[in-house]
Amino acid sequence: MASQSKNKKIWLVTVDMGYGHQRATYPLKHLAYRGLISANNYQGIPSKDRKVWHEQRKFYEAVCRFKKVPLVGNLAFEVFDLFQRIPEFYPKRDLSGKSIQVISSFRLIKEKSLGEHLINLLKKRPQYPLLTSFFLTAFMAEIFNYPGEIYCIICDADISRAWVSALPKNSKIKYFAPCQRVVERLKLYGVAEDRIFLTGFPLPKENIGSERLPVLKQDLKNRLVNLDPQRLYLSKYKDTLCKNLSIKNFPKKANHPLTITFAVGGAGAQREIGAQIIKGLSQVIIKKQIRINLIAGVHRDVNKYFKEQIQKLKLQSHLNKEIRILFTQSKMEYFQKFNEWLRTTDILWTKPSELSFYSGLGLPIVMSPPIGSQEDFNRKYLINLGAGLDQEDLKYVDEWLFDWINSGRLAEAAAQGFLEAPKLGTFNIEKILTKRTIKTRGVKTISPY
Repeated sequence: MASQSKNKKIWLVTVDMGYGHQRATYPLKHLAYRGLISANNYQGIPSKDRKVWHEQRKFYEAVCRFKKVPLVGNLAFEVFDLFQRIPEFYPKRDLSGKSIQVISSFRLIKEKSLGEHLINLLKKRPQYPLLTSFFLTAFMAEIFNYPGEIYCIICDADISRAWVSALPKNSKIKYFAPCQRVVERLKLYGVAEDRIFLTGFPLPKENIGSERLPVLKQDLKNRLVNLDPQRLYLSKYKDTLCKNLSIKNFPKKANHPLTITFAVGGAGAQREIGAQIIKGLSQVIIKKQIRINLIAGVHRDVNKYFKEQIQKLKLQSHLNKEIRILFTQSKMEYFQKFNEWLRTTDILWTKPSELSFYSGLGLPIVMSPPIGSQEDFNRKYLINLGAGLDQEDLKYVDEWLFDWINSGRLAEAAAQGFLEAPKLGTFNIEKILTKRTIKTRGVKTISPY
């Protein structure tokens, strides 16, 4: 299998908009011919294409930032969100009709010839499958007649009609679904069963190790010790946990301090929550009882904001010790460092974005408020798994957070994510791209567990 994956090459196409679409392709970069290609920011992109993408990105980021404006901000975002809203699943019905967003996407591509230059470049190696993490780039490949296979990674636990072609029955786009609900949703949107693959979301191999999960298990045994200091949950479910982690006993002490990682979204939204966490936990920070990772990503302004807040709280002496800020110049460096920091993270605090699927790494998710319809469904996914909890009043974070820890509630959430959420998405996608698939009940699937 290793040699097959090494020899197999694909066109790996994403978009540089937020983090989600690039995070989904990052674990598969080793398969990419000529590396990861950003459809809106590749070498040689026509200026007209760059302009269209720039306008799309700036509009989305502006709406996300405007949401913070009292009263009118929420109203404006709700109007915007109507165009990407996910319809109720029940009653099951034919949802294959074109949505406004699909019509707009096709019109944009055809009228502006958006992406034609890129697809013509990719046609020079038509034998390579084209794998993308964004519906617009999948549509481009189809509209401009890419002759090879076209695959699309779904980045959320449920999706709007925007992800599926205007004429789904005639489309050649194949989908990698992160969970069963997405499989069922795609069928309602008219996608043929033989073009749907249940794989799980692609998680970073450096946090897993292999299909036997050696790295994940090593990290989780230490994490559970930090998350259940009274051993209330660990004692109750010791046999089950030890069996699944391939260990005889839990270590007496973790290999790292109790650590929270707070991740800001790709548009830089919710940075204020990071500041409130630092403020609320300042006393345990001073006592060196906790470590806080603030993830600024590639946002210079967020990095500056975090440093200003730390200074305002007179916690400068704890910077780079009990408080760390992750800021990088490039997204590829950010993903690499972020995945490294996750190995010694006990609690991942973030909005329910594509990071919801990182619950499969045995990371309990403390959820900040969702932004947009798809994040509402990601939140529901985490709650149903038992792997995510809504943040409570940040003024009292030092109380409720430690109640969750001392009761073993967060240890339970970590274990639930590990036991129930898909973990092998990256390996499963590799198998499909190398033609090693299993067919079950008309839907080509590989078990995500």
